[in-house]
Amino acid sequence: MRTSIGDFLMNLRMGQNQRLKDMAEILGVSSAFLSAVENGKKSMPDFWVKKVQTEYGLTDEQVDEMKNAALESQSTIALNMKNATSLNRELAVSFARQFDGMDEETSKMILQVLKKRKKKEDY
Repeated sequence: MRTSIGDFLMNLRMGQNQRLKDMAEILGVSSAFLSAVENGKKSMPDFWVKKVQTEYGLTDEQVDEMKNAALESQSTIALNMKNATSLNRELAVSFARQFDGMDEETSKMILQVLKKRKKKEDY
């Protein structure tokens, strides 16, 4: 199943008239690994963002598009709890347990709260 990041990478290499093997060599991985990323079987390594930006001369907008596509394509997200307070740990675990069954209205409310908080931090 092709993913958002798979579509992004495939369109990028096709626009450069490159084969899967060509892009894999540029990224320093096997063709099989790149194919697995494009098809959603593997996650895109974080270092690819800078590598692809440099090698393909991406604009800031294209980099943002690639980052968003990579996030959309992830089936799991890891949280670094190393410096989290006990309250934040409890919040993260509670959220994770309820995530799959969360209704759309609750999701919208949580997202709205987080966006308001983000806007305050940006000032």
